[in-house]
Amino acid sequence: MARVTAPPAIDAAVAPGARPLLGAPDPQPEEPPPPGRWDRIRDRLGGLSRVPRAAWWGLVAFVVIVALVIGYAVTRPPGPPVLTQRDVDTSVQRGIEKQAEAQAAAPADGTVAHAAIAPSLVLIQTRDTIRGRPAEGSGAGVVVNADGTVLTALHVVQDSTAITVTFADGTTSPAKVGSAKPESDIATLTPTRLPQTVVPAVLGGAVPVGAPVFAVGHPLGLTDSLSAGVVSALDRTVRVEGNRKLEHLIQIDAAVNPGNSGGPLLNRAGQVVGIVTGLANPTDQALFVGIGFAVPIATAGGAAGSPPR
Repeated sequence: MARVTAPPAIDAAVAPGARPLLGAPDPQPEEPPPPGRWDRIRDRLGGLSRVPRAAWWGLVAFVVIVALVIGYAVTRPPGPPVLTQRDVDTSVQRGIEKQAEAQAAAPADGTVAHAAIAPSLVLIQTRDTIRGRPAEGSGAGVVVNADGTVLTALHVVQDSTAITVTFADGTTSPAKVGSAKPESDIATLTPTRLPQTVVPAVLGGAVPVGAPVFAVGHPLGLTDSLSAGVVSALDRTVRVEGNRKLEHLIQIDAAVNPGNSGGPLLNRAGQVVGIVTGLANPTDQALFVGIGFAVPIATAGGAAGSPPR
């Protein structure tokens, strides 16, 4: 009869349902594989994760600031060069040269004055009788009104039997005396025929001693001549032919000769500041010796009904 033996006891460590092999050695726990490269990095980062968040933000800000500073230092434009005394001297010299060039290119004061008065200048020619003989004379005048009124010196046209005016465009016309102020040696002429375009002169104001002035007229028959000078004095009184006394005159050193009488005295802008009336000459010769006189436009302009502007 067969002998039945008891089944071997089941190891409690074996999971239920498992069938351990008979006579097999007891199972040993498995050892974990050695850590790889990424595992080591993860472990290190895990250590850094314990750093406070505020410290992280401070580190990030520091890195950004450093990057910005380095970027600016690399890309910033070069600064201005350091100025030396030689640079300053060169710049000053260049400025002086440019100013001199600008002044040389600018028109002279006399050129400006002449261009302004040229369309208004008039040549006056007269005929009269002296000691029973016919005589001719000449002088200058200036158009002061749109109606063609000409302002001149009274002694240029006084006692004339015929007066002819020639305008800047060549138009000639007979004229007659419209008004006279013997106390100022001023007269106005009214032409019978006008040019196609009438250009009145611009009247100026008072001028001080030392101011540059220009006399324009027809001295010794040299038409449309300009001479330059300065105001030498104001409020002068002189005696002229006929024992007449002229007062409050402008004394000038611009050259004036026969043919300048009645012509305009201009400032540097070409505005009429006076009417040339005579010259002083101790030799009694009708030639310029350095002193001329003009009636202020405040006085002369009133005769033509044109207040200074």
